[in-house]
Amino acid sequence: MTSVVEAKPAHLDGLGRLTLALLVFDGFLCAVLAVLFLPLYIGATPFPISILAAAVVNLALVVAARSVTGRVGMAALPLVGWGFGFLLCMFGGPGGDALVLVSVWTLLLLVGAVVPALAYLWKISVNVAVRSGSPTVDAGRP
Repeated sequence: MTSVVEAKPAHLDGLGRLTLALLVFDGFLCAVLAVLFLPLYIGATPFPISILAAAVVNLALVVAARSVTGRVGMAALPLVGWGFGFLLCMFGGPGGDALVLVSVWTLLLLVGAVVPALAYLWKISVNVAVRSGSPTVDAGRP
């Protein structure tokens, strides 16, 4: 049985680069908005819906970047934008105010927003390695 592998270009054209740059910027915006809506409450109950929203948006951005580039390393660039936005929110503002507070919700945001996209990238990279017959799959062998 033969499998059909899509032929992806080794380099991006102008539209591909612009699309990838917009996806990275969207990752940055996703981080900033997720941090801003993290302390959301409904009544007296914390309602951190931004964790779920960030997980879904980051996964969608990574899938979109993968479809544009065809390479796993380049598909991770929206997560780099997200990480930069998250780190930027950790710094204090001019009055010493910080957007990212020391709480369990912040840790859950960091883990919950990044892990689904990283799991997708890992799955794709393993599938590519198996398809190409790379020996990196047998990492447990001496």
